[in-house]
Amino acid sequence: MKFFTKIYTILFFLSLPIIAFSSDEEFKKFISENKSFIHKSSAKTITPIIDEISKFNSIKVEDFLTTWREKKLWYLKEDGKIIKVSTKDKKNYEIVDFFTNKIIGNVGKKEIKQIKPNSGVRAIISSALVKFQLQNKDLQIRKKTFENLARNPKEKFRIPLREAIINEVDPTLREKMERFEKLLTVKFEKDIKKRIDAIFSFKNDLGIDVRGALNQLLETRLVVKKEIPEGTNVSQILIPEFGYLKKSIENFKTFIDDQKKSKFTDTDAYGILVNKNIAPAPISNDKIKEILSSQLEQGFIDLEEIKTLNSLNGRLKVFNELVREGIVEKGISIEEMTLLVKQYKYFYEYLEPSKEITDTVSITLNSINKRVGVFQFIDLTIEGISLASIYFLAAIGLAITFGVMRVINMAHGEFIMMGAYSGYVVQQFITNYTISILISIPIAFLITFFAGVIMERLVIRKLYKRPLETLLATFGISIALQQLAKLIFGTQARPLTSPSWLDGSLVINEIISISWIRVAILFLSIIFTLILVLILNKTRFGLETRAVTQNPKMAASMGVNPERINMLTFGLGSGIAGIAGVGIGLYAKVTSELGADYIVQSFMTVVVGGVGSIWGTLAGATLIGFLQKGIEWFNPSNTLAAQTYMIIFIIIFIQFRPKGIIALKGRAAGD
Repeated sequence: MKFFTKIYTILFFLSLPIIAFSSDEEFKKFISENKSFIHKSSAKTITPIIDEISKFNSIKVEDFLTTWREKKLWYLKEDGKIIKVSTKDKKNYEIVDFFTNKIIGNVGKKEIKQIKPNSGVRAIISSALVKFQLQNKDLQIRKKTFENLARNPKEKFRIPLREAIINEVDPTLREKMERFEKLLTVKFEKDIKKRIDAIFSFKNDLGIDVRGALNQLLETRLVVKKEIPEGTNVSQILIPEFGYLKKSIENFKTFIDDQKKSKFTDTDAYGILVNKNIAPAPISNDKIKEILSSQLEQGFIDLEEIKTLNSLNGRLKVFNELVREGIVEKGISIEEMTLLVKQYKYFYEYLEPSKEITDTVSITLNSINKRVGVFQFIDLTIEGISLASIYFLAAIGLAITFGVMRVINMAHGEFIMMGAYSGYVVQQFITNYTISILISIPIAFLITFFAGVIMERLVIRKLYKRPLETLLATFGISIALQQLAKLIFGTQARPLTSPSWLDGSLVINEIISISWIRVAILFLSIIFTLILVLILNKTRFGLETRAVTQNPKMAASMGVNPERINMLTFGLGSGIAGIAGVGIGLYAKVTSELGADYIVQSFMTVVVGGVGSIWGTLAGATLIGFLQKGIEWFNPSNTLAAQTYMIIFIIIFIQFRPKGIIALKGRAAGD
């Protein structure tokens, strides 16, 4: 027995070349027999031919389809033989046999014709090539083919996809293929049990394509019948409430299909009957007026009757008289309408006939939606933290100057703008974006630090204890700095390019994602919070700053120079604003108005958090960030409304807690 098994195996492997050769010959014969369809193909006639070509077990099939799609097939006008053109000039063409790749000879242009499939035919050929491309040796071709399939799912792709899954060696692509094959099973499988198993397999999947596919299975249509047929997969039965026809007959409108309506009335039911041409539309008061006007012009209404047309009862009397005379058609009465409504059943029927499928889909979607809700809350929290870190970074410098010195610095936003432009200038000289950003941070700090010191020495120190005048003076400086930026850099936005490792987003799942730039800004905010806490609590400068904040006269008597501390504090706040400008400029457009976009939020953050407190500023930024994102979640299409509501909330909040979340003691509190 073993001997015969070995002989059979040897004979089988020896016959493989013969089988392949036979298949090639059969394919060649098929092309020859159907060449006329290929010469002049159309999307309507070519599908059966391409389907047959795809069934051949020949290595030439993929090459033939690809060459055909790319318009590189030709044929001889004499006998219609399909060929390829190897080389050509203006007069002579070297032709090649497609199947043997042997040169047949040279011919003139008039002896051959190019096969030019239209876009419809090329699309059909591309579909046929799927099974070959899904098993191509090149991983990128397999990925691209799969992506195209995922964008246009069709039942005919299931078999080639299953074959590709068996042979796929890349684990990530294989996992995507298996998931997509289950999705096709949900859409197209005839076996109810297999569909149910596939649907249940998605109960933890958050993909929007899955939710879309499952929701399609729960689509319904509105049906009106005298009785609900047995076996109907009913989604919802509508039972009309009676008594509304009398109230709304004057303003009757045909039914608008809205499953979210809280009430279904006899007026709605009659509207359905009118929509489906089961019942006539009622004659409203306006319609009666129109009919009577027409009859008046034709002379069917006498002078005495015209006098009664001013009232509804008079019009009805004249109209009923015209009905009795057979001049106009009688309208349907409310009693007749009510009786007609009672004769029918109104219900929504699932387009999917199987109740098992729709029940399974409902259970699966409930499970998915619960998970989506949880992850949306987490995503909203992350968005709030991200926005809070941006506001904190923009406001922390202002918290120092406004909180410690009680200076209303309206030019704070322009220091943010100067920091962003500093980063842009650095990148003009250093093209490595990672190094340029690292260098931009200290440079932006130094530039804005010294700008702040100069501003404090020349303007601010002469206006201490006069907050209104500091507001006006710094507002003027703000306008001057904006105009200076426009003169130097122009009005067009300048790019502050982030390093490539900050491109894209940190994707946790289909719901939760955050851009890497915002992650970087969050870490930058954390780092500067720690640095400022260390400076204010562990250094002599911090000790002197706190002393001047709490009691400047006592600090001066202890040898502290309040003017020097004020100068350095203002410079420090301005320098931090410059660093914030580098961070913000990575994702916001760098223009002369950049700072103006953040000055209001910065002041709100400082005031809400508590003037002069780093932790208060952090709390204020967190509150405002979460508040804005929460309002935007309820009204995502209108961010301006979200900011308006946020400002209203802050005004109310300050009425109850004027010193902010964390109130500061000392000079700031006293002033």
